Amino acid sequence: MAEIRSTLEMVLERAARMEAQASGDIQLQEKEKEGMRLAAAYLRGEKVDLAAALATCGKEELAPVKKGMVAALLRNIVLPRKTDESDNAEKAMLALREIGRDKKELAQVFTEMKSILDRYLSHRDQVKKQLEEQFAQQMMLMEKSLAQQTGMKMKLQPSQHPKFAEEWQRILVELNDQYGRAIEQYKEFIAQHLAA
Repeated sequence: MAEIRSTLEMVLERAARMEAQASGDIQLQEKEKEGMRLAAAYLRGEKVDLAAALATCGKEELAPVKKGMVAALLRNIVLPRKTDESDNAEKAMLALREIGRDKKELAQVFTEMKSILDRYLSHRDQVKKQLEEQFAQQMMLMEKSLAQQTGMKMKLQPSQHPKFAEEWQRILVELNDQYGRAIEQYKEFIAQHLAA
């Protein structure tokens, strides 16, 4: 009977340890979420000083709060669909630079990331213009054909060609993959750098 009791005691002790660890994990997750909320507020334009918020953190909560901030800020550095969407990425980079230790090294990384984002927009616009020029010739032939069939002159845009959207989507996937990989490598470096 004593053996059964000691086994039961061991199981209960283990369950208590697991519960304590789970409780600690939940507290760490809450601190991480707090960091994410602070970063989100900063990105929305609220008056939040992320570096000061980190300075007020205790020793044990500093790492999860910072991890949450970094994760939220990195999520906002993405390839822009429009020119004005790069502002959010720049704001996130500025915040990451402020909460980082080695500001010079991060400044260089963010300069390179900004360059990639700008080149992406420029390259994407250039490729789309070239594609439109390719299809413009075909559209003139379609306009002539339709004018002969209907007796009415029409002005068709290259984007109206059935193959245009398909080709543009293929090119866009390639561009997003190429530039996205470069951005992701920098984001991984920043996450590791700020976690250290």
